Amino acid sequence: MRLVCLLMILCLIAPMLVLAQGTPTDDRIYDAVRRKLADDADVKGAGFAVVVKNGAITLQGRVHDEKAREKAARLAKKVKGVTAVDNKLKLFSEP
Repeated sequence: MRLVCLLMILCLIAPMLVLAQGTPTDDRIYDAVRRKLADDADVKGAGFAVVVKNGAITLQGRVHDEKAREKAARLAKKVKGVTAVDNKLKLFSEP
């Protein structure tokens, strides 16, 4: 009888655990994007802002060249859960 009860409880809890892992939260997305950007040698993304709202990313700040600007957007788009990237990064050479 105890075994049957435990199995029933497990059957009720298992789907909730799977669903909880399926959709990343904005906090997890933020952490993953920051990590990817900061670890990249071209982007060196520790010096600019990352804002996440419902999976949409906004990148703000300055980078050294156009290559870094484009790569930052590509890296952010690859993170699981990201729905859009608004790349507002500017070059240091721009006013």
